[in-house]
Amino acid sequence: MPRKARQLQSGLLAKGFRYLDSRHRKLTYYTLSGKPTPVSTLLSHGPNRDVGDRVLSQMSRQCGLSRREFDRLVDCSMSQQQYEALLVERDRI
Repeated sequence: MPRKARQLQSGLLAKGFRYLDSRHRKLTYYTLSGKPTPVSTLLSHGPNRDVGDRVLSQMSRQCGLSRREFDRLVDCSMSQQQYEALLVERDRI
């Protein structure tokens, strides 16, 4: 199911992602202690654009999650602590 880029942006920013490069809208994950990680994804330029399922699947893989887990992260039913624990468990950070 497509999502608005604005919804993705607010969900990811709330979970520790920060913009690294504003031109390409690259979001990089920062740990709870504030350290940057290699986990990053790109976001569409238009905040009102719909992001389709194919791109959402790519973003979820870039974030080290399944698509269902990525939806939970963006919808804020997964906390930043839970997300970071998954990344550590999966040797992403």
